[in-house]
This record gives sequence, structure tokens and C-alpha cells, in this order.
Amino acid sequence: MASPWFEGTPTTDRRVTGGGSPGIRRVEDPADRIVRWDGRRGADDDAHGRGPESHDSWNQRVRGETPTQRLDRCYAELLQEVRLAQAGVQLLLACQLSLAFTPRFAVLTDDQRHLYVVGLVLSCAAAAMLIAPAPFHRMLFQQRLKRQVVVAAGRFVLCGLLLMLLAMGAALMLILSVVVDGRLAVGVSAATMSWCAMWWYAVPLVRRIRRTRRIASVTAVTDRRRG
Repeated sequence: MASPWFEGTPTTDRRVTGGGSPGIRRVEDPADRIVRWDGRRGADDDAHGRGPESHDSWNQRVRGETPTQRLDRCYAELLQEVRLAQAGVQLLLACQLSLAFTPRFAVLTDDQRHLYVVGLVLSCAAAAMLIAPAPFHRMLFQQRLKRQVVVAAGRFVLCGLLLMLLAMGAALMLILSVVVDGRLAVGVSAATMSWCAMWWYAVPLVRRIRRTRRIASVTAVTDRRRG
């Protein structure tokens, strides 16, 4: 199956024709035989080459979805992401809650106890944010605010993932402080958190920025063509 044309991945079933402005390729997608203008690899132009189209318009044309159906699908996809994240934060929180009742907890230093409390609070906060989409949706049920629910739930999940990352760092630092030297524990914990942050936030953000710039450049070329 060919990669979507808007993902910027070259495919073998797309036909590139000449013409147009320098650096602009005319790409025909055989899936729906709609001609679009794109930049270096692809952009979300409408069917008439007039620049990026809205999400609702694109989903209506490609997926045959109405705006309401698109919101339902987005919320269902978000819940799948929440279930994946909740499994991690629940496991972390369960381990932290049980730690206080182990014999080894009594020999922890004051700094380690403080670190434990910080990690425990962060885990609880993360769990609360990842659970928040469910009560938020239930409180606004049948109020015709699905778009607001989807937007708010997405923000809840992003905040919950950030809190979970901090909780993981605190838990890892606590365990390493018992096993190795304090400076090494801080260094390893910081490196691990940076590794997670890179894949959770940095890489997707870079991809998003690149796509936004690519669409902006295509829009600018389209405007010059009109002028």
C-alpha cells in the first residue's frame, strides 16, 4: 500500500508531470486522480491547487468523513493513546505506593524521602491528568461540545505525559541514589529523561515544524502564482 501523499514519502504509484514554477512539482495521486501542487515532497493543497485546505475539508474529500465523524474518530484515537499511557503511570504509582511499606524504606535519608514524596505526587498528578478526559467528556455529554472535548482531552494527555516523565525521573533518581553515587545518579537520571523527552516531544515537534514551514512555502508560491 502506498504511503499517503501528504506525509512527504516518495511512492512509486504517483506520476510526476512537468510544468509549473521552478521547484514545484505537479503530482497526481492515482488513488483519487486529484491533481495537487506540492513543494519538495508534498503539502496539503486542495483539489484545485489553491493552497492548504482545512482538516475538515481534507477528511471529507479523502475519508468521506463529516466534521462530527472526524471528531468522534479523533476522540477514539486519543482514548487508545490514553490507555497506553495509563498502563505505565499506574504501574509506576503502584510501585511507589508499596515502597513506603517495605523494610528498606526506614533506612532512607531525608533527601531520599523528599525525592520519594516528589515522585509520588508527580505520579498522582500524572494519573489524574490522564484520567481527566473521561470525566471531562462525561460532564459535557450531550452538550454538543465535542470539538472542545477533543481539544481539552489532547491537552490533558500532553500534560499527563510530561508529569509522568518527571515522575519517572524522580523514581529513577531515588533508586540510583541507593545503588550508586549521588552525582552518577543525577547524571543517569537526567540522561534518561532527556532520551525520553527527545522521542516523546522533540522529534514529533521537529517533524511538525518542518511540515508547517513546507506548507507555508507552498502557500507563498501559490500566492505568487495568483499575483
